[in-house]
Amino acid sequence: MLNQINILIIGLFLSFSCFADSLQSKHVEKTTGITTWEIKTQGVNFSLTQILPEQAKAFYVNRGFTLVQTEAFASSCVYMTVMRNDNAPGTVHFVKSNWTVLANKKPHLLISVDAWLKKLKKQKVNNSALLAFRWAQFPPEQEFEDGGDWNQGMLSIGLPAESIFDLIVRWDINGKAYKTTLRGVSCAK
Repeated sequence: MLNQINILIIGLFLSFSCFADSLQSKHVEKTTGITTWEIKTQGVNFSLTQILPEQAKAFYVNRGFTLVQTEAFASSCVYMTVMRNDNAPGTVHFVKSNWTVLANKKPHLLISVDAWLKKLKKQKVNNSALLAFRWAQFPPEQEFEDGGDWNQGMLSIGLPAESIFDLIVRWDINGKAYKTTLRGVSCAK
């Protein structure tokens, strides 16, 4: 009887674990090989799509950067980030500095947009290129109304190529805290 109860408990645990994991999906685009990790929870949709270093370099060279000026950012593990309020029970509000990257089970701070701008100014990036850089980044803080309100932008994780990490994303709805974790995200080489 005790073994049957243990089996039942283990079965329930595994079914809940599988349910929780089913919220995250991973899609590899057949033509490019670029991967997207996506999670849907509490009416919020969140995704990261790889931006290859060559893509980031090309994007910013076309906005006035030199190749040398693009190098640090392009090699910092960059993703197109999308967050959307599909049907959360209110306005979704996030502050990006509350998010956590876990690499090798250790917390790692995201590099802020302001920190990138300071580095780029030291490299004498021109003002119009800096403006383009700022507007292309995922915002440091934002609110999304119910019914599909969303935004996208680049997010620098600040890890070297081929790193694997988890990203804990936090937000609130009417003051109530929520979080979700994208697990096993990898950096492109």
